[in-house]
Amino acid sequence: RRKPAGGTSSVAVSKTLTIVRHAQSSWDDPVLADFDRPLNPRGLRDAPRMGARLAKTGITPDRLVSSPANRALATAKIIAAALGLETRVIVPDERLYLASADMILRIVQEQPDEVSSLMLFGHNPGMTDLVHRLGDCPLANLPTGACVTFRVEVDRWAATGPDNTRLEVVDYPKKRIAADAG
Repeated sequence: RRKPAGGTSSVAVSKTLTIVRHAQSSWDDPVLADFDRPLNPRGLRDAPRMGARLAKTGITPDRLVSSPANRALATAKIIAAALGLETRVIVPDERLYLASADMILRIVQEQPDEVSSLMLFGHNPGMTDLVHRLGDCPLANLPTGACVTFRVEVDRWAATGPDNTRLEVVDYPKKRIAADAG
């Protein structure tokens, strides 16, 4: 904690939390387990685009935590590459696979405090439920590939909750189709 000159009270440090729903996945193989489904061609196109758009915002996560499901981990790897990060920095967490909002928030709250920017990759409905709990997200349902960034006014991740998060960026693949095409 930083202390202001001449005072004894502490000033909260701001952290960044980005929630990413995996890119569009394939349902082509009916015998493939849900966990193993890969990204489909649209997902393979959208994930690098979203990574490039995240890079333009200046967001550089210190830590990336992903569901180990194929589609989520593939999205995390593609976005990490777009941000200039090595894929070895991605931490798989099996609890993120089809996690509830409560579990996702618990995972956020367990992160090391030295991490100032955190990016999570996972699945609906938990991701949508969490962004609605933390802020006034204008999307009723996070589409595949959606990225939602919050400013979290805490110095410890354990204190993260609705009272200290502020929605900053909501982006998703179809949001700027006209702008991307022009």
